[in-house]
Amino acid sequence: MGKLDVKMLRYLTPEDFRVLTAIEMGMKNHELVPATLAAQIANLRYGGVHKLLKELCKHRLLSYERGKRYDGYRLTNTGYDYLALKVLTQRATICSFGNQIGVGKESNIYIVANEEEIPLCLKLHRLGRTCFRNIKGKRDYHQHRHSASWLYLSRISATREFAYMKALLDRGFPVPKPIDFNRHCVVMELVEGGPLCNVNEVNNVEALYDELMDLIVRLANHGVIHGDFNEFNIMIKEDGKPVIIDFPQMVSTEHENAEAYFERDVNCIRDFFKRRFGYESELYPTFQDVLREDCIDTEVKASGFVRQIEKEFNTFLTEIDFEDEEEKEEEKENKDDEDELYEDCIDNVDDEDLQYQLNDLRLQDEIVAKEKFDVATRETALNNEHFNKICSEKQSKMENDYKQSKENITMEDVMINKEHRNSDFTPHDLSLNIENKTVHTYDDTRSIRSTSTAATIAPDVIKRRTKLALDKREKNQSKRILVKGEASAVTRIRRDNRATIKESTGIWGWE
Repeated sequence: MGKLDVKMLRYLTPEDFRVLTAIEMGMKNHELVPATLAAQIANLRYGGVHKLLKELCKHRLLSYERGKRYDGYRLTNTGYDYLALKVLTQRATICSFGNQIGVGKESNIYIVANEEEIPLCLKLHRLGRTCFRNIKGKRDYHQHRHSASWLYLSRISATREFAYMKALLDRGFPVPKPIDFNRHCVVMELVEGGPLCNVNEVNNVEALYDELMDLIVRLANHGVIHGDFNEFNIMIKEDGKPVIIDFPQMVSTEHENAEAYFERDVNCIRDFFKRRFGYESELYPTFQDVLREDCIDTEVKASGFVRQIEKEFNTFLTEIDFEDEEEKEEEKENKDDEDELYEDCIDNVDDEDLQYQLNDLRLQDEIVAKEKFDVATRETALNNEHFNKICSEKQSKMENDYKQSKENITMEDVMINKEHRNSDFTPHDLSLNIENKTVHTYDDTRSIRSTSTAATIAPDVIKRRTKLALDKREKNQSKRILVKGEASAVTRIRRDNRATIKESTGIWGWE
């Protein structure tokens, strides 16, 4: 068994972890993350980011790959391990790293220790291995997605296992104590013992068989089925007590294949005891023996637990009036106090006093309402008078402007208009531009029309709008993706096309 090489963890700088985090964030919607996108997310200069990317690729924390349309970087399993270990180290959950003690089809197990040098178990989920790639058919991690990265699926698996362990431990099941988790890493209590597959002799085979069958039924009564209850996922402690491990594949008892999973767990234990200890019992549980006592599947949202069941469960809680008794008592006490205060106030006041008080309140309300009406009437009259005054002033000003513009027309303009009218021009001609503001037009009936061309928008508003438009245009301009040190995917495709054309010229007779 190998060991995860963590010697580079102490030499990585905060900028290195910033770049690794940027690649992780970019992989949410990119299969390959371009260097420019990594620089934008990391908020570092492009040249510095490119150098850091090269160093991380050299230590195999990142991998540089050439795509069909563009080139980019991908986060490796080791880089993902480093990100998780860095967070767990900052939380003081782990301080030292040991050897690998187990390996499975979807995880690696290591020994670690905390600040007090207490040994712990670190489980790294490794979904995507060749021996276990049919995740979509066996797990519902994808949900509505058509595809997802193996790192993201490993993260979902670790999150579910931590939630299952915490829920089972709170209900008294023999499981390792969960301590902490981050990304695809789960830190738990180290079980002092070995797997059941390595046990050849047991003091009391019948008692162990009954205890394991009882655990299967207890799990089902709490709403979950282990799904992989066999000799490899059962640890035997030094005192002979079993401990259950490995929970990512657990399903709800409401799952469509729940009965098949339950029977498979039972048959795995029966076959192992018959093969290893030569013990075969006619007593074994069935799925019809399950009596639901708790709802772990509701709490953890186990596989197969549909929303319809959750709605029915919430409705059931509402019908039985599932409410805290202390809150009821407090509400009752507050209500009693309010009733007592109200009764005391009523007892201390006579009926005649109440009648006088009501009459006084009515008179006061009528006086206030009358004063408000008078004030509103006066304000309306003043506003109407002011409005009429403004309208009359504007009308007189417009008449004066029209008279003044009419007097400004000289005899020379009239003669020019007359000459134009007698020539070959059309009856509607343009006259001189007076004061660069008004253009007059004359026709046969000697009428005058004025059209204003002066700007009505303030210069400050125009400047501000222009500046916003330029900023928006500059922001929307796409930047070219430049890859320093390697040819980009577009350049590589162009070179291949030129080479293909050059090689094929002899076939078509071109020189």
